[in-house]
Amino acid sequence: MPNNHSRRKFLQTISLGLGTTLTASAFAATIRKPTDPFQKKLGVALVGLGSYAKNQLAVALEKTDNCYLAGIVTGTPAKADEWSKKYNIPQKNIYNYQNFDQIANNKDIDIVYVVLPNSMHHEFVLRAAKAGKHVMCEKPMSVSVKEAEEMVAACKKAGVQLGIGYRLHFEPFNLEVKRLGQQKVYGDVRFVQTNFGFSIGDPAQWRLKKELAGGGPLMDVGIYCVQASRYVTGQEPLWVTAQFGPVTDKERFTTVEESVSWQMQFSDNTMEHPPTAISPYRPNHR
Repeated sequence: MPNNHSRRKFLQTISLGLGTTLTASAFAATIRKPTDPFQKKLGVALVGLGSYAKNQLAVALEKTDNCYLAGIVTGTPAKADEWSKKYNIPQKNIYNYQNFDQIANNKDIDIVYVVLPNSMHHEFVLRAAKAGKHVMCEKPMSVSVKEAEEMVAACKKAGVQLGIGYRLHFEPFNLEVKRLGQQKVYGDVRFVQTNFGFSIGDPAQWRLKKELAGGGPLMDVGIYCVQASRYVTGQEPLWVTAQFGPVTDKERFTTVEESVSWQMQFSDNTMEHPPTAISPYRPNHR
């Protein structure tokens, strides 16, 4: 039988995702944009050059009007050479994790985008804020509420903006579903069911290590289920019950959950049952 997860711990965990509404909106609204052709584009430095940075962010930054890829931070010299040549990044804009703090003196870089394993978000957001750089950070914000609060406080103290990379708050289809639900276009929302999961191939990746990921599917795709329920109803849950399991590969899933499901009750009697995050770490390859 799956183990029940305490309401308090579960709500604390999902609150990491809830903070994205405020921080991402504030970031998008207040970071300046060029108003004439003589005002420079905003320079972005990517911290961590994994698959998402390589295949999504760097590609997108080639197509943006108001910002560009100005620098990189990596612990792998071979990646530094590869990216430098591909994107014409000068040596002075290339950092590693040890000398990262020197980025404070680099006027080419306005924004630091943290694309590291979840447990490293806290450290590098704090270091970026101390360096006086605006910060984008991938979701989930951090692996604990305490760390997330410290990240917000550090950015406020430094006078920089903090954004979380949760794009669906601005995606047209999600905005339309939010409108339909909150405005009750088709009547009251009484029942919500969400599912998200996929199989992932590399058994050695950081998402299977709790010290890096902070947890299993809830810390990855499960956040989308929680957020969708919140913005469709426009409410916060009154109570939550949650279960882990089943586990089909005990060798692989030694520190993180293979799957997790939960149920939430909202104030107008809307029930979300079951918003299930089928783990993206199941043993079958994609």
